[in-house]
Amino acid sequence: MNVSTAQISDAYPPSISLRPEQPDDVGFLFEVYASTREEELALTNWDESTRHAFLTQQFNAMRQGYRSMFPAGEFSIVELAKKAIGRLVINRSEIEIRVVDLALLPSSRGCGRGTFLMHQIMAQAAGAGKTVRLCVLQNNRARHWYERLQFRKIGETGFSDELEWRPESLAAPANSISPGG
Repeated sequence: MNVSTAQISDAYPPSISLRPEQPDDVGFLFEVYASTREEELALTNWDESTRHAFLTQQFNAMRQGYRSMFPAGEFSIVELAKKAIGRLVINRSEIEIRVVDLALLPSSRGCGRGTFLMHQIMAQAAGAGKTVRLCVLQNNRARHWYERLQFRKIGETGFSDELEWRPESLAAPANSISPGG
């Protein structure tokens, strides 16, 4: 059974909610995206216009790529007390919930909001008997956060690691023998 974004939002405390992305969210989405690239761009000697051109090109490519790879994806804005604080992109299939993108503004990082969102996704996956999968850049500090959430590496592609979280009921090997059996 597919769970809609609206049903996800019902599980959150009143102060945190999700709503579908709207065309007028593009400026906010760019702000969130740019904030995720600040550390990387600080290593360059680029002037502001070069950085902005690079970010714009990368942002547009990311959006187009997500929409083409995940046409049935749920593209949501994360809100705290009705104020946009981030984005969440999820793609659901018969066997998994894929977290395509979870990004929060810097002021909403490190205070448990992302963990809360991931726990909600993990609870939904457990209830549906599905795994949660995602990709993360190998040198991204979020990698350690996912490990704390009990994600494990299942593969790699280029500079990214494929991570997976499995509910306890799915963690046992398929060929295991149950007690008394």
